[in-house]
Amino acid sequence: MASTVLRVRLIGGERMDITYDRPDVSSQDELIGHVIATLSEDAGALHGKHGDRLVVLYGRGVAAIEVAPRGAVV
Repeated sequence: MASTVLRVRLIGGERMDITYDRPDVSSQDELIGHVIATLSEDAGALHGKHGDRLVVLYGRGVAAIEVAPRGAVV
């Protein structure tokens, strides 16, 4: 299972850190490729966590994503 923390900047300017994981992906590089491919689709959506909350991230609302080797820097 691959997991990463994404720092997401939304179109409105807000930022949030989202933990995203997939049990069927083995490497972080493959996971990041999946994130980019999903958010580039017209109806692309990712399910992740922000703290204890479930978050659905829609590609049309994302301005940028940052990925660090050990997660986003807080």
